[in-house]
Amino acid sequence: MDGFYIAILIGTALVLLAAFSSLLAYRFGAPLLFLFLMIGVLAGVDGLGIEFSNNSLAYMLGSVALAIILFDSGFGTSLHSLRIAAAPALTLALLGVVLTAGLFALAAMVFLRFTFLQGMLLGSIVASTDAAAVFFLLRIGGINIRERVRSTLEVESGSNDPMAIFLTMAMVSVLSASSSEDIGLSMLLLFIEEMGIGLALGLAGGMMIVTVINRFAKDRGLAPIFVLALALLVFSFTGAVGGSGFLAVYVAGIFAGNKRIQSAASIRRFQDGLTWLAQIIMFLVLGLLATPSQFPAIILPALALAFFLIFVARPLAVWLCLLPFDFTQQENSFIAWVGLRGAVSILLAILPILGGLENGQIYFNTVFIIVLVSLLLQGWTIKPVARRLGLIIPPRMGAIDKLELDLPGAANHELLSYRVIKDSPVMRGERIPRWAVPSLVIRDGRSMRYQYAGRLRENDQVYMFVAPTYTHLLDRLFASRAPVDADDAEFFGAFSISASRPARELDSAYGPGLLYDSEKDVTIAELVSMRLGTRPEYADRVRLGSIILIVRDFDEQEHVKSVGISLEPLEPATSLPIFINLREIAHRLRDYLRRKRRKVREAIHPAVGPASEPAGAGEENDR
Repeated sequence: MDGFYIAILIGTALVLLAAFSSLLAYRFGAPLLFLFLMIGVLAGVDGLGIEFSNNSLAYMLGSVALAIILFDSGFGTSLHSLRIAAAPALTLALLGVVLTAGLFALAAMVFLRFTFLQGMLLGSIVASTDAAAVFFLLRIGGINIRERVRSTLEVESGSNDPMAIFLTMAMVSVLSASSSEDIGLSMLLLFIEEMGIGLALGLAGGMMIVTVINRFAKDRGLAPIFVLALALLVFSFTGAVGGSGFLAVYVAGIFAGNKRIQSAASIRRFQDGLTWLAQIIMFLVLGLLATPSQFPAIILPALALAFFLIFVARPLAVWLCLLPFDFTQQENSFIAWVGLRGAVSILLAILPILGGLENGQIYFNTVFIIVLVSLLLQGWTIKPVARRLGLIIPPRMGAIDKLELDLPGAANHELLSYRVIKDSPVMRGERIPRWAVPSLVIRDGRSMRYQYAGRLRENDQVYMFVAPTYTHLLDRLFASRAPVDADDAEFFGAFSISASRPARELDSAYGPGLLYDSEKDVTIAELVSMRLGTRPEYADRVRLGSIILIVRDFDEQEHVKSVGISLEPLEPATSLPIFINLREIAHRLRDYLRRKRRKVREAIHPAVGPASEPAGAGEENDR
């Protein structure tokens, strides 16, 4: 019993130390998950002397923690984010993982003298981005970027773990087996089986969670326990029948998080705390497994592989996967940079040891060093890189102090509580819309009906009922003024115009030739939607010849209200011909061919130069 109490004491102390380290991370911008990992390392065998070498237990604890993190990641992913980012994110999660692993395998053959299959195993281990690291840095790190880019990174980080886990397990099986016949076909069949079962059972599990919570979880305190238990049931049952439990629990989270569910606010608060605990435990346990005294023997090739992954393998895989999608060079560069490796890679590095492979410890030590470099280099520089690439967009509104309160049963309204903030529109006298029903105001500790409260004052707490689809409109009323930095003032261009004006005015002012004939009879808002191919989001950009239209504001119906016009083209992220999409490649090829044709015409007819050609003749000949 003394040993039991001491183990609990040490474990609790480490968790508390990791939790308090978040204060340091927020103050100095340090990568928080790196601190968690280093606390485990410093407490380990080469630090304080805590000896922990149970790889099987570490893998089981890490798998459960990862299942909890993936469920919460899915639970917090809206259908809107999934809809605008599904195609590029899933391409990165499937094809991107394979490309990264294959490119990395070639480097492992050079630096570690591995065979291609051994390099492919190492590449599979480090091929996926870490969901915990990406979600933390994007959601909590204060990085405000375009919605489609953020959603792509979040959905990719949540969905590429099952692919990396499948590849790693398959490669361990291949390297453990004596026969290598029909490897490709057997892996393809296994992939279809695991992912198909995982997707099907994930959807079924999400339906089960919603049904059980809405019918049986009458006690608000039991609802989060039901959700946790059912999520782990989906994970474990799917794995037991041969499917991907990690994919299933992520899909179940997406389904349940986008349905009307009782006690949703309580579940989200519980999930937030539980996910933090899962991250801390997973990073601490994996840090305890490390033996830094073994690192010097492998440090140089591991560092070379880390830099190859960060600067070559990940960027090339991202560029090839995102070629068909309309991301700018700056956005592709940022997506390539936000390829953080974390606890998932270290967790998968345990599998070669458990599989009894030769050089199993080399896999683990190499991956551990790669993860440390990634968390330090990429984790510490994400915000400066985003600012350098011009991707941080001005906030639409400032701080909001809002609390969502649970209503019993399947109510079709939400009860929200807002604190009136200084400089908010409602503080300045703007009226609350009719579709919101204010019921109570708490002022200086006293409650009163809204009708008798008079004009709202700073720090008033207002309670009101509202339909869920309108909550974002109320947020604008109760938000403080958004701070505008000097750099942000230039983000939307030289000036703004109304999006309801006809698009032909742009062609007259900055053309001709900016628009196709079918675009001249639409409004600027409709033109932006047509060029984007989807519903415009805040800060979306559309290039029209020498000008750029930037979505600036929306009306109450979420239609584009105004756009900014930038007369200065964006500087390329790099002078190298990478990270450009197919449309940009086509434009550059067209311009190149036009210049070649013009030079040929001038060589054939030297007396007929550009100055003597009638207006539009060159363009007509180009056509």
